[in-house]
Amino acid sequence: MNKLDIRDKAEVLKLMGHSTRLLILEELVKGAKCVTDIKDLLEIEQSNLSQHLSVLRNLKIIDFYEDGVLRCYYIIRPRMVDALFTFISGNYPIERRSCEEVRKEGERLKTKKVKKAKSN
Repeated sequence: MNKLDIRDKAEVLKLMGHSTRLLILEELVKGAKCVTDIKDLLEIEQSNLSQHLSVLRNLKIIDFYEDGVLRCYYIIRPRMVDALFTFISGNYPIERRSCEEVRKEGERLKTKKVKKAKSN
């Protein structure tokens, strides 16, 4: 994907936030799967599955190859999918700071920004 504005980024997150799409990606992380296999694993209708696969293809996250009459899907952006699952895993520590620590961080960032502006 090219550089996206904030609305486009929000749209990508919205599209990725569907539980069926996440389930599809969880299965594809394990390896390529044909449509019938995904359908059976997720117990969803073929038409519903096709719509979700289409969204993931349009986002350029998955693609397919044809094996005879079977259409098999695989992930074409594995690092992106890994990052997505890391992001949604919820394994982020809470970092509590005092008012003074927050102020100091703000001052440090201001100073850094000013120095950067002067060097340009």
